[in-house]
Amino acid sequence: MPDDFLTARLRLSRPTRADLDAVHAINADPRVWTHFPSLRHTDIATTVSMMERWERSWQEAGLGSSVVRLRSTGEVIGNGGCALLRGEVWNVGYRIAADHHGHGYATEIAGAAVGRARAIDPDRPIIAFLVEHNRASGRVAEKLGLSLVHRGPDAGNPDPSVMRLVYADRELTPEQLAATLR
Repeated sequence: MPDDFLTARLRLSRPTRADLDAVHAINADPRVWTHFPSLRHTDIATTVSMMERWERSWQEAGLGSSVVRLRSTGEVIGNGGCALLRGEVWNVGYRIAADHHGHGYATEIAGAAVGRARAIDPDRPIIAFLVEHNRASGRVAEKLGLSLVHRGPDAGNPDPSVMRLVYADRELTPEQLAATLR
């Protein structure tokens, strides 16, 4: 399968070093992290590390998070897709530039990525994990046909009252669920 794929409005591409500055700018913007401010990238090394994880997923599984561009202009508006999580599950996720929130891009990215993940390895579960107060992400997971399989404290979150939700396309084994909670 090619490393780039298209949706009606977007091009999802395997990240390259040339994408680093654009990806970092999006992930460093506090408006993008309103539901989980402590994960905002405060230095470029955090973004480099994230992109290295994506590349490992591309190498190991043939799919990972992508850089997302508008087809009409080529502008980088985010990152997202399905990436292999701890060798157990496909994790669908996305991060959209704040100026592009509210246009349905998250659902478009996630839907395309889920289709690609199912084509590559249909036996691997697809999950989405999120913090409970991020209702928009919960709605995207539900639009994908994922069901809530876990609700519990978000280990490691600086706010101990935050709950983590795990959605999945099927029942998870204990090992698969554990991979989503680390």
